[in-house]
Amino acid sequence: MKLEKYRERSSTRRDRTRPNPAEQGFTLIEMLVVITIIGLIMGLIGPRVLNYLSESKVKAAKIQLQSFGNALDLFYLDAGRYPSTAEGLAALVHRPSGLAAWNGPYLKGGRVPNDPWNGPYVYRSPGERRAYEIMSYGSDGQEGGTGNAADISTDKLVATKNARNE
Repeated sequence: MKLEKYRERSSTRRDRTRPNPAEQGFTLIEMLVVITIIGLIMGLIGPRVLNYLSESKVKAAKIQLQSFGNALDLFYLDAGRYPSTAEGLAALVHRPSGLAAWNGPYLKGGRVPNDPWNGPYVYRSPGERRAYEIMSYGSDGQEGGTGNAADISTDKLVATKNARNE
């Protein structure tokens, strides 16, 4: 009888100490290995993704500059001149005072959009090499810069286009 009670007690103890497969979890080592692998993957892929993001903002700025150029050409056809530096790109969405031949707005949305870095575009008329120049100061928001922080301007777009055609 004592032997049976001992077996019952030992089997219940064993059942308590033996983990149920449905209740098993991950060990600390397993979790650290998974976190390390995820960290390595992010370390390899993360910079590439961020680079694509910054390149896409540069491309978006170039496309907006081309759109502004088309709108300015329409303004020129209607008014016989480009907007002055003082009138700025706002002349494409609001009639400048004293201008009768304005058939705008020349930009959709009723406002001049900011560059992809949420900074204003700089408009000069006359420009250094053309009748006008539109510029974005890039990701750093300051004149000058290199790489993705470099200025993007209509003069540089025309120079790049001419270099490809030659």
